[in-house]
Amino acid sequence: MGDKPIWEQIGSSFIQHYYQLFDADRTQLGAIYDSSSRAKQPSLKNSLLPFQKIQHSITAQDHQPTPDSCILSMVVGQLKADDDQVLGFHQTFLLKNLQGAWVCTNEVFRLALHNV
Repeated sequence: MGDKPIWEQIGSSFIQHYYQLFDADRTQLGAIYDSSSRAKQPSLKNSLLPFQKIQHSITAQDHQPTPDSCILSMVVGQLKADDDQVLGFHQTFLLKNLQGAWVCTNEVFRLALHNV
């Protein structure tokens, strides 16, 4: 990881931590959001989702610095909830350093549903 730009190291670490929390105990996700952020609302909704078990598999991720010293992280992957079918998803996070900790200030999530 040492040869990657710092924004890629931070973004990759955040993504790994986010999905580990989500898969293990999504009620803990609120801690990684900026407390004044609107993104915290989806975090609260995540804790109320109807499934018991979820597993994320990350296919690709990309991290870019922004002009205001934030990091934009985009993730593509698959998720499997309660041993049902596997669904593709895309998720984008805007990460900001607040007092030495990287937190999510905004996010966008989309299931990749297609008619075959």
